[in-house]
Amino acid sequence: MSVLAEVTGSLNSLGSIGYGLAAIGPGIGVGIIFGQGVQAIARQPEAYGLIRQNMLLGFVLTEALALIGLVAPFMFNL
Repeated sequence: MSVLAEVTGSLNSLGSIGYGLAAIGPGIGVGIIFGQGVQAIARQPEAYGLIRQNMLLGFVLTEALALIGLVAPFMFNL
């Protein structure tokens, strides 16, 4: 019986480990977005407003994926 309890306890912690691994993707995405945005602004400074707007939109969408990944285990009791 104690083996079953240990297995169940370890399955609950797998959700947090899975989210930790899944957060790597949005982190890389945000780095790419801002890195390429800064490079684009350096190449074409007159388009600063449009580039900045698109950078922030990409950032918001990427972070939304990370937040969905954070909330999903609580909603579905994984």
